[in-house]
Amino acid sequence: MARHPAQPETVNILIVGQMGRLAYEALLFALSLRHSTKDPRFKLFVAEPRSGPMWRTDPTIRPEPLREMLQSQGATILPFQTNHFGSDYPYGNKIEALFAMPKGERFIFFDTDTLVTGELGDVPFDFSRPSASLRVEGTWPQIELYGPGYSEIWQSLYNRFGLNFESSLDLEQPDEYWRRYLYFNAGFFYYTCPHVFGQEFLEMALSIWKEPPPELVCQQLMPWLDQIALPLVIHKLGGGRNALPEGYLDGQTTVHYRNMPLLFARESDAVVDLLEEISAPNPIKRLLKDYEPFKRMIYQNRGHKVRDLFDREHLPTREQPIRQKIKKNGFWMV
Repeated sequence: MARHPAQPETVNILIVGQMGRLAYEALLFALSLRHSTKDPRFKLFVAEPRSGPMWRTDPTIRPEPLREMLQSQGATILPFQTNHFGSDYPYGNKIEALFAMPKGERFIFFDTDTLVTGELGDVPFDFSRPSASLRVEGTWPQIELYGPGYSEIWQSLYNRFGLNFESSLDLEQPDEYWRRYLYFNAGFFYYTCPHVFGQEFLEMALSIWKEPPPELVCQQLMPWLDQIALPLVIHKLGGGRNALPEGYLDGQTTVHYRNMPLLFARESDAVVDLLEEISAPNPIKRLLKDYEPFKRMIYQNRGHKVRDLFDREHLPTREQPIRQKIKKNGFWMV
């Protein structure tokens, strides 16, 4: 009998959408994905937290035309139950939503404040070796005078979960410099199964949150909890900082813009052109204008006024001075 060719494996893309900013960002993400990635293996899921006791207000995506537009762009809206975080720590959505995804199928999680700018099918993923975003600054831990240093803090976490701390270090970086230690932004991450990844992520995050090691006594866990637990999960599952070649995610294939003023300040002309192209059709415009930062930045030209403030060939290396300059000129919006 003739053998049928193997079907290409699906790659499920997960973002979280809920009432407010994330819903509008989710639509932009979906538009950019459909525009830039033609590979049919990639399927978009927009995870939506169900209303319940963990939420102070109803988080479901509204208005209805926005839901319908998301679905028209190929997105599957995926309700999920919030059992642990909710309003107290909405970043926990990215952990709890993983359990609503198809079990045993490869996935990529993206923050909604991301644009897909290239073909995801060209990214050389090794899903058996997870990784996450290295577009990150040394936001955690913040070292206090007379308190524990980086090594002592991070080693206490690796010890908590029975992980080898020394094998996680980048020995080309100096001792007690934050880049020596495995640390990611949680703007994207991926693996072979969302349930396996999610179970490790949930257990580690809850353990740190409910009973932090003594070495963390001086440290803020909010809003950094997901980024504290994430490197531990990736290390345990056999991934690391070099699992994905540079230049694709947070590069030529995706852009994690964070908010509209920062997008116009920092990103390339090609990214701005893409944003303006996908947001231009009148049915899209009518929806996106309901979100004030999109209305002001995209449609009322404030984005280009922000852009004129900066020389993108000589941007500050840290994000804070960029934010301060935007705020000083009255253009900051979130």
